[in-house]
Amino acid sequence: MTSPPFGTVLTAMVTPMREDNTVDVQGAQKVARHLVDHGHDGIVVSGTTGESPTTTVAEDGEVLAAVRDAVGPGVTLVAGVGTNDTRTSLELARQAEKVGADGLLLVTPYYSKPAQRGLVEHFRQVAAATDVPVMLYDVPGRTGTTIGLDVYREAAAWDTVVAVKEATGDLARGTRLLDLGYAIYSGDDALNLAWLAHGAVGFVSVVGHVLGDRLRQMLEAFHHGDPAAALDTYAGMQPAIEAIMGAPNYGATAAKAALQLTGVLDNRRVRSPQVELDDTELAALRAGLEAAGVEVVA
Repeated sequence: MTSPPFGTVLTAMVTPMREDNTVDVQGAQKVARHLVDHGHDGIVVSGTTGESPTTTVAEDGEVLAAVRDAVGPGVTLVAGVGTNDTRTSLELARQAEKVGADGLLLVTPYYSKPAQRGLVEHFRQVAAATDVPVMLYDVPGRTGTTIGLDVYREAAAWDTVVAVKEATGDLARGTRLLDLGYAIYSGDDALNLAWLAHGAVGFVSVVGHVLGDRLRQMLEAFHHGDPAAALDTYAGMQPAIEAIMGAPNYGATAAKAALQLTGVLDNRRVRSPQVELDDTELAALRAGLEAAGVEVVA
């Protein structure tokens, strides 16, 4: 198995918001400590679930610094720096290095759908801007573009590019990425166990906000040679995974609602154009969490 450069159980953490729609730094620290207390050895800050398309460079730096203060130096922090503007991504990457990020999450530029050569140039510039290790993020369902194998081959030669957050659903292609030397992190909670079987070193999760301990349990069972126990743990999480991933924009909206239902946060505010789950959607999420044995207190 490829060595895990960023730990094994990570969650793309939400960015809590105050009533006036500003970033709630203290709330972010609370969520970060909750994750560390529940099975995590790494956290992704300002990823998609952190509503990064709506946060500023300054806000991303403020949250990253606050989370580092909250969890200390022993927890791997990966800063989301992917945007659809290379200049902004360069600014975010350099800021993350100054703040002390252990890694950079670099998503494919979205909306503009650059050509594959455009992806190479974007990734090359950001990867060369710092000495911080990079995890590429391939999620065509959100970006409209899939990273081609030729791009992966070229990027594999760069010293800082070491991992992929895989959210294409193409398990077979994962073996090709392993051959190129990448560490693979599952970016799709419904396929976490399948990705382990295909050589992944760990997860960058959404459901980890409320299922971190069980993600850790599943991973350790698998790597200790007990796939039956891993499957049992995975099956037990399914109602919660389906409820979270089935909610509208499951990232921020469902994760914040789940944190509210479990008492970690006292609200589920999101920034427009996202909207909070309505009462019907919240009831469905509650039912899924309870069916998976998650303690709901709110």
